[in-house]
Amino acid sequence: MKSSAKTTAEFTRVERAARFLRAKTRLRPKIGLVLGSGLGAFADDFERATRIPYQKIPGFPVSTAVGHAGRLVIGLTEGVPVAALQGRVHYYEGYSMQQVVFPIRVLGRLGIRAVILTNAAGGINRRYRQGCLVVLRDHINLQGTNPLLGPNDERFGPRFLDMTQAYWKPYAELALAEARRLGLSVEEGVYAALPGPSYETPAEIRFLERIGADLVGMSTVPEVIAARHMGLRVLAISCVTNMAAGILDQPISHDEVLATGERVRDAFAALLRAVIPRIARDLS
Repeated sequence: MKSSAKTTAEFTRVERAARFLRAKTRLRPKIGLVLGSGLGAFADDFERATRIPYQKIPGFPVSTAVGHAGRLVIGLTEGVPVAALQGRVHYYEGYSMQQVVFPIRVLGRLGIRAVILTNAAGGINRRYRQGCLVVLRDHINLQGTNPLLGPNDERFGPRFLDMTQAYWKPYAELALAEARRLGLSVEEGVYAALPGPSYETPAEIRFLERIGADLVGMSTVPEVIAARHMGLRVLAISCVTNMAAGILDQPISHDEVLATGERVRDAFAALLRAVIPRIARDLS
């Protein structure tokens, strides 16, 4: 199908950003990372790192949320070249869905073949505890929109996208196995994405619980859709930084989210360091 002027312009913007990044480093990563609220410090320890503020990348949206550094870091971890987004942009910040998924599309055009998405989430499943890690097996999109709305550009992916395996099952299984080997508190679950930025009401949480959600957040799902549209394999891991409204009789604050992210940082980093080489071997 012939691309429209709108899709051609978007593809050109994505390609321009990817070319800019290729010129900044000789590393050619096949694995991308999106590091969510309070989790961005993982990329601080990369070797041979090239760090680029989002403001300097052509067309890149800039993070405004607290706890999102707003840098793209290309470097080595465990000897594996990776490209990490230290922070993301969200729909609630006023960005369009096209802008929200722009970084994922840039990673795809950069040569990334698998992406690991992380986020901070509210726990709905009463088996969860604050600070536990949850490997996502599925999601429920309640953000009221989809990043693939509008004209489709076949250079990104197909018009109608199968989402039967939105999360790559072999990667989820290896993440669960590595977490258990490391002695980490790990669960598996379904993530519900809402637009935010207000946290959910207790009644909304009861509704989410009844429709099968184990945890809730304001990100990740648009990135998963865009990644799968480009044929990227997706692993997503949430950190339960707080229990959702009404699960515990206490208010929710973003400070609590950041503090919990800081507390589990070492465990999260250990899991990523264990998983990344195994994914790299799968892609080789």
